[in-house]
Amino acid sequence: MTTPTLDPDGVLLRELIADKERTVALYTTLIDAGAAKLVPFRDRHRAHLAELHRRSTDAGKLPTATPSHSPKVSLTRLRDVERRAAALRPRQIAGVSPALAQLVASIGACEAAHAIALPRSL
Repeated sequence: MTTPTLDPDGVLLRELIADKERTVALYTTLIDAGAAKLVPFRDRHRAHLAELHRRSTDAGKLPTATPSHSPKVSLTRLRDVERRAAALRPRQIAGVSPALAQLVASIGACEAAHAIALPRSL
């Protein structure tokens, strides 16, 4: 019996899409509460998400994250999410195609910039 091999690009794309959907939901929670200055940050995550979906062979089959309306969403939490994501990206690119590795590295750079550029207060 042959064990099916997992496509590293497909596995990573699914992980990244789920992660980006959660991040967009966090930003949306604060934006819906009046933090309009976060819209450009969320929109960049949406652009990443659109490109990840475009590259995924699972497009249309993946569940969409529902927005989290947790009262604990804050700028500190967003900054932490951005930092953790940026730190994770270099480890995620091992074994994936060069094109996906380049995209993931670019996304990580954007996340690192977000961690620094997020406002200190709303």
